[in-house]
Amino acid sequence: MRVHLVDGTYELFRHFFAVPPHADASGRERGAVVGVVQSLIGMLEGDATHMGVATDHVVESFRNDLYAGYKTGEGIEPRLREQFEPLEEAIGALGVVVWPMVDVEADDALAAAAAAAADDKRVKQVVLCSPDKDLAQCVRGDRIVQLDRRSGKAWNAKGVVERFGVPPASIPDYLALVGDSADGFPGLPGWGAKSASTLLARYGRLEAIPKSTDDWDVSVRGAEKLGRVLREGWKDALLFRKLATLRTDKPRVNLDRLAYRGPKAAFRALAESWRRPKLWERALALKK
Repeated sequence: MRVHLVDGTYELFRHFFAVPPHADASGRERGAVVGVVQSLIGMLEGDATHMGVATDHVVESFRNDLYAGYKTGEGIEPRLREQFEPLEEAIGALGVVVWPMVDVEADDALAAAAAAAADDKRVKQVVLCSPDKDLAQCVRGDRIVQLDRRSGKAWNAKGVVERFGVPPASIPDYLALVGDSADGFPGLPGWGAKSASTLLARYGRLEAIPKSTDDWDVSVRGAEKLGRVLREGWKDALLFRKLATLRTDKPRVNLDRLAYRGPKAAFRALAESWRRPKLWERALALKK
């Protein structure tokens, strides 16, 4: 079997900015929710048989306690924010497993689910449906791959190296140096993709990079300055790496529950409230 794991929060944002507004029968904005649900049904009509969706029930997580500048829910458009919980309700009613995350983030849940699924001998491949940089650390050969559903581009372990210049295991170290604007931490001053990938392709982890640039056996432009910045910003680098490292302890995943078996009765009422009754018919036709 192939297991598809979807970043529901990313999909909600993507559809909010990509599809026209659409109010339900009560006048509440649900365009992004409907867009995501249509997308999930499309996947199930394709080759998806086992699926789980992770969402950020709240935007903040344990990482906000570690670093004050980490991303928050501040600035999210109200019409988008009000669709977070309705999305979770809709996915559950569709009959797809949904993990609403509070203490950890949706990406952590996807990492946990991917690790659990990949360890099951029945699974041929796990597809992580999100382009987020930090999820590249979860990729394993061709067994766990990452997919950007918007562009259709997929990355296996070789593709991660082509994309970032480092293997999946080095992604947290890479992001520690270059930063991740999507998550709100800046990396170290002066460190860019080229310098970080060159050093980490050679040494793998931050701790393995020689403290003295005289001992670097790869050529990096501005090495002396970069080495000084790394030494002076060592604690920040370790903190940023911790922020970028995905946890794999939540949720606990039951692979058999990911098999799609059709919509719940509540989905019919939702589809009618959205004035999209054919979504119920499409979902019902998928019932195994």
